[in-house]
Amino acid sequence: MGTKLTVVGKIKAKPGMGEKVKEELLALVPPTRTEPGCINYDLHQALDDKSSFVFYENWLSKKDLDEHLQMPYLQAFLAKAEHLLAQPVDITLWEMISQKIK
Repeated sequence: MGTKLTVVGKIKAKPGMGEKVKEELLALVPPTRTEPGCINYDLHQALDDKSSFVFYENWLSKKDLDEHLQMPYLQAFLAKAEHLLAQPVDITLWEMISQKIK
């Protein structure tokens, strides 16, 4: 098994597309949460900018994340992204360096 991986995905909707993007992103949550290796997959929306979203995700391994990125429902969203998003999705990978809470 690989090292646990945290993912932060930032998404910015085009003007006037915030509700549509929110709907599309929320639809990704239930199937993703059932994927092997998904610890959590949580969608957030900025309080001061309803067109800005962040996914906070934790995966058991990079392999699990890579498999997630190939899922048909995620690929379908990414195919629509150019029409919905103001910029490409900004994905960064993180490793927890603090101690776990007991």
